[in-house]
Formats: sequence, C-alpha cells, structure tokens
Amino acid sequence: MKKTVGLVSILFLLLTSVFFLAGCGDSKKEGESHNAVTIRVAHFPNITHAQALVGLADGTFQKALGPDVKIDRKSFNAGPEEIEALLAGEIDLGYIGPGPAINGYIKSKGALKIIAGATDAGAVLVVQKDGNINKVTDLAGKKVAVPQFGNTQDLSLRQLLQEANLKSVDKGGKVEVLQIKNPDILSLFSQKKLDAALVPEPWGARLVEDAHGKILLDWNQIWRNGKYTTAVVIVNTKFLAEHPDLVHKWLEAHLQLTDRISKNPEEAKTIINTQIKELTGKDLPKNILDQAFSRVIPTYDPAKDSVYGFVDIAYNAGYLKQKADITEIFALDELNKILEEKGLPLVK
Repeated sequence: MKKTVGLVSILFLLLTSVFFLAGCGDSKKEGESHNAVTIRVAHFPNITHAQALVGLADGTFQKALGPDVKIDRKSFNAGPEEIEALLAGEIDLGYIGPGPAINGYIKSKGALKIIAGATDAGAVLVVQKDGNINKVTDLAGKKVAVPQFGNTQDLSLRQLLQEANLKSVDKGGKVEVLQIKNPDILSLFSQKKLDAALVPEPWGARLVEDAHGKILLDWNQIWRNGKYTTAVVIVNTKFLAEHPDLVHKWLEAHLQLTDRISKNPEEAKTIINTQIKELTGKDLPKNILDQAFSRVIPTYDPAKDSVYGFVDIAYNAGYLKQKADITEIFALDELNKILEEKGLPLVK
C-alpha cells in the first residue's frame, strides 16, 4: 500500500513538472508574438527609391509596422529581376520603375498592383560635348545607350525618337539604341564609344562630371515636362488581400517620408548616400549627389496618365503585341484613405 501511494505521489510530481515546463515554453519573450509576420521588401540602391532607402535606414517603416512585423530587405539592380522575384512569391512589396511593373502585371495577369507613386522625372539625356549633337534629330547615325530595353528610360527615348521622326536601327531607322548597364555606360561614354545616353540619376550627373558630357535634355524636357512617374510602389496581390492593414501602415510611413524628404533634402541626401555606400561599396561625391537629387521629385502620386502613356509607347516600340488594358493595375484605396484622413486631395 505504501509503495502504491509513493508511486502516485511521484507520478503527480512528474505530471506537475511537465505542465509547468510546458507553460514556461509556451510563454513568449517580451516584444515577441506567435502571430509575427515578415514583409519582404525590394528596392534599388537608387536616388529614385529615396523613400525606401531613408525609411528602411532610419526605422520609419519598422516603427509604423510595429514590433510584431519583421522587414526582410532585398536590394536589386534591375526591374525584371525584382518582378521575377515577386512573381515567384519571394517579394511582397517593392519600389520599381513603371515599365517593369506594367510588364509584370501583364505577364502574371494581375499578380501585382501599383499602390502609390515614389518619384517623378529623375532622368536626363546626355551627349558628348564635341559630338555636334544639339537637338534630338542629330541622333541620326549615332549610338545611344539606355540601361535596359523596355525600362522607363528606354521608353522615354523611344517617345523622343518618335516625336523627332526617327527610328531605331532594328525598326529600319538610323539610331543605334544599345542596352547597357549604367556602370558600363559611364565607362564606354568616357571612352567616347557612345554618342549619347538616356539614364536615371545619379548616372546622368556622373556622365556630366566624370565623363565630361553635356545635358541635351534635362529632367523636365524628357517627357510631359517631368510630370511622369519614374518609380512606383507595387505589392503582391495575394499579400495585399491577406494584409491590407500592413499595406496601409506602410503607405502611411511612405507619405510621411515623402513629405520629410521634400522638406529636408539635406538630411535625406546624407542618409541616402550612406545607404548607397553600404549597398554598392561607394558613395557619391557631394556635387554629383546635389545635381542628381535636384532632378528627382519625391511623390506618392503614381501619375496614372503617364503609366497609361508608357503602355502606348511600349506597344508602338513593339514590346507589347497588343495594347493591354491595365486599368486594374492600380489599387489606390489604402492610399486614398490616408489622404482623406489628412485632408489631402485624393488620387484618381
């Protein structure tokens, strides 16, 4: 009988210990949550992605999302790579040019949405000083570089050529349009193996300062007086459906950053330059940074008409087999909720 009582006591103690330990294991550390969410964010180490660079560096986005949300940051150098990552389910939200965003939307049949603008303008057409190029029509018989076929700068160049009644060589014309990465454009331009280049900042400023080029068309002469989108904020459609609250919080921070960058450009430039050095290994000299930044307009408005215009240009350039209907590419409800709360005009 004593042995039975002893065994019961031991079993009771063991069970009590198991429940106690289980309870300890189930308790979470301060600030942690079992419902924690990770948001995977993409951007370029570019001035045109200013809000991403500043907000990720100074904690603005993290503060807006709260401690239960982890930001997994991913840096890209080309739009198509970012789009492929998003369509593969590796990216939730990103900053990108409108050209790749349009292509990704059409290719995936709606797997991404544009939820805000990021920057307008921010590109220039630079030519050789001694190249006898004084207007766009002088590009006939010349070699002109863009960072990538189908990207924002390429589409802008195609529009300029069309307005000047010029065509690229592949379309039976006289302008040789070349797809070359920005660092290589700088190198080849310095060697005078290129006559001109339409590039985003800070590469325009670098072509002028480092390669002794001259600006043929400034940021407000490329297209629509500079009122065209250069970078937008996109989101994976599935993520938007599952986490509209996080998208809303992100956009609140995005608007706050847009206002801050516009009002305090010197502070923004310091943070952006530090980020560029961290991501690329080299920062920008102050004169180049100042020039480049003066040609970029931070915004939250995606300039819808310019996005539709890019579709027309892409179609005319042969990048699209047919004119696609992209009216559903925009998901601006969360943005407009915030604008309404702030008493600001809605984006329509």
